[in-house]
Amino acid sequence: MTTNAPIETQPNLKWMFQTASRTLAFGFGSGLSPVAPGTAGTLWAWAAFLIGEYFLSTEDFVWIIGGGIFLGCWICGHVSEELGKKDFGGIVWDEMVAFWLVLVFITPSSIWLQVSAFLLFRFFDALKPGPIGIIDRHFKKQEGANTPSSLLQILWRGFGIVVDDLAAAFFTLLLIAIAQVLMQQLGWGA
Repeated sequence: MTTNAPIETQPNLKWMFQTASRTLAFGFGSGLSPVAPGTAGTLWAWAAFLIGEYFLSTEDFVWIIGGGIFLGCWICGHVSEELGKKDFGGIVWDEMVAFWLVLVFITPSSIWLQVSAFLLFRFFDALKPGPIGIIDRHFKKQEGANTPSSLLQILWRGFGIVVDDLAAAFFTLLLIAIAQVLMQQLGWGA
């Protein structure tokens, strides 16, 4: 049973598995990591992607990612509403779909390129330099009082949670593309 009142305790497995939205938002438990939940969620996303490659086509992944982004706006906004927090660190669905986006663009690739993508994505997501930080601060400052939100407010909050991770994915892909062009110009690439 879901209530509009924020929960009073730290989320746990029992609480998370009570609804599908919480389970997805917390990355099937990876967001419950006491240390670096965003990194744990990104690692889980990477593992899920590698397993999914055996069963899904690139087109399937594109549909999953696209749907995951739109559904993620509701999931992240709804669960943050339940928690009474703007962008709770344990909500990792946003990291997951954004990193899947990175992987779908760079795959097939070597493990070293995937590791580089992981490190770049985590750098951009955790430190939020430049435009990513501007986006993140813009959405966090727009939060109002702790009164129950309308569906539109929940979706907007969720969009704010997801969009900075999409920006981190964009800058990860941009740096990888620049590095590949430079390597080819220098004769280091294949």
